[in-house]
Amino acid sequence: MEDKTMKKIIITVIALVASLTSCSDYLNRVPKATMAPENYFRSETDLQMFSNSFYNNLLPKEPYTEQSDQLVGKSLSNVMRGGNTRTVPASGGGWSNNAGSWSDLRKMNTLLANMDKCEDAAAVAKYTALTRFFRAYFYFDMVRRFGDVPWYDVELGTTSEDLYKERDSRELVMQNMLADIDYAIENLPSAVSTYRVNRWTALALKARFCLFEGTFRKYHDPVLYPKMYVIQLPEGAKDASFYLDEAADAAKELMDDGPYHLAQLDDYRKLFAAVDANKDEFILAIKNDQSLQVCNNSTAFAMMTSQANPGFTRKFVASVLMADGTRFTDQPGWETMQFVQEMQNRDPRLTSILVGPGYMYLGDTEVTAPDLNCTKTGYQVAKFVMDKTLPEWGRVDKSYNDMPVFRLAEVYLNYAEAKAELGTLTQDDLDISINLLRDRVGMPHLVMADANANPDPYMSSAEFGYRNVTGANKGVILEIRRERALELAMEGFRLSDLTRWREGKCLEQPIYGVYFPGAGKYDLTGDGKNDINIWTGTNPKSPDMADFELGAETGLILSSDTAGYIDYHKNTARSFDENRDYYYPIPSKERQLYHEAGKSLSQNPGWVDGLSY
Repeated sequence: MEDKTMKKIIITVIALVASLTSCSDYLNRVPKATMAPENYFRSETDLQMFSNSFYNNLLPKEPYTEQSDQLVGKSLSNVMRGGNTRTVPASGGGWSNNAGSWSDLRKMNTLLANMDKCEDAAAVAKYTALTRFFRAYFYFDMVRRFGDVPWYDVELGTTSEDLYKERDSRELVMQNMLADIDYAIENLPSAVSTYRVNRWTALALKARFCLFEGTFRKYHDPVLYPKMYVIQLPEGAKDASFYLDEAADAAKELMDDGPYHLAQLDDYRKLFAAVDANKDEFILAIKNDQSLQVCNNSTAFAMMTSQANPGFTRKFVASVLMADGTRFTDQPGWETMQFVQEMQNRDPRLTSILVGPGYMYLGDTEVTAPDLNCTKTGYQVAKFVMDKTLPEWGRVDKSYNDMPVFRLAEVYLNYAEAKAELGTLTQDDLDISINLLRDRVGMPHLVMADANANPDPYMSSAEFGYRNVTGANKGVILEIRRERALELAMEGFRLSDLTRWREGKCLEQPIYGVYFPGAGKYDLTGDGKNDINIWTGTNPKSPDMADFELGAETGLILSSDTAGYIDYHKNTARSFDENRDYYYPIPSKERQLYHEAGKSLSQNPGWVDGLSY
């Protein structure tokens, strides 16, 4: 349990890590007199201080900024636009400046190489486990981005031949990741430690990356999909089922033996707005602290016109169930429902993560309408928005609510999906996973037989759904994906999910927003009073409500010009190349360095960098 002393230590660690962010090589440089290798790595404190940067450098600080088919901003990311907007970078590009880089891996291997200098056997086991956890975490990110990558598990010198090592097979990397994470599971402490990695964090990571690999190998199988670039594995590689079994087993162990349970709150929003992460549900969180100015931008991101203007897409909103468990897209006239009507009687999580009718910010007593100046879809973000009564609420980069890295809800979703993809899912499995998430918000249970008997046509449509789900479990897999999209919205999973499902074409689907039948005055709060006026040259502005000129860049652009869905990006070309875009390109300078050293680093298929080698 975390007592006051432990909290003080955690805050001190945060301050130290924050102070190191401007000097990425700090931990590779040591004063000769006091921190030379022969004098360092002697105590648990040495091992802890050396490993602290892993938390800061590898864990995601602002997962809510990821754009996808569920959430967009006023400017589309290059991944969303695709096509010629995505080019091979000279450097960086995730190879050397993603969340963690090769220099962080070098620090991990340096620490592992020097562990034997510490005479505290318990500390050695603990920090070896921690370091191997982060090595698995690092390589998971690299495999997702690049596929085959060089595996390094020893400290390299500046003249080492292996500095220009060719790629190892994806299978070798994954098997080494499993060895690392299994060691971490066996040797990390079991006590709850919301801001420090423990045994349960390692189980959560194993479930996460094994689910990714299992579904990736299933949906990118060259036997099933021979006409496109797919994963190529060496002879004897483990199949999709092996990794799905590993994912299900890791998740189940955490669910059965772990000290966590879903937080039961009077308001679901509080789970993501809290200054202190809920230790019942958050297995690992990013600690923010106002007094230390260790902050994020979550509230301003959603609430300020000068920021990204993010908004959920109507595709996502339409996928959310009705409160009675029926499908919104089975409702008569759902396609042209206006905002107040479409928000009625929905899964309560929907109007917790966006500003719906009757919405009041935490700590406020006044109903507020969606601010269409802050969102380019009309579905204004509310997830991760802090209590309005807190100091510095809404200021840019001044939010200090904690950010999730691993929480129990994801583990439940990973378990159910792995079992469904294996074909071994039962109703009992759903009742100890997905249906606990539904119980928390008062939603009816997911019934496997019903879902498979009547798969949702909206969720499998070419325009709004997934193309690749087939078989006897099609219906329940679609329902698990629906649940995952809602429960984990804005937590940084969506692009990774689309990659592993081979559903990149979802990024080409329409990114519509709220429906408006044309110019006129509209009530967005449901109180009978109009909140916005959409006007044209023949319909002048209104002095008592927000005004938006129809068709104007600073007003509202609709899908059919004079009516339809908000379609701010209607003239932005977008494409996803299935033979290229599931992997990122290798930066050209990295390939040049290899070539100059007489070695070869191949480019990922489909990416053109102008080099002939």
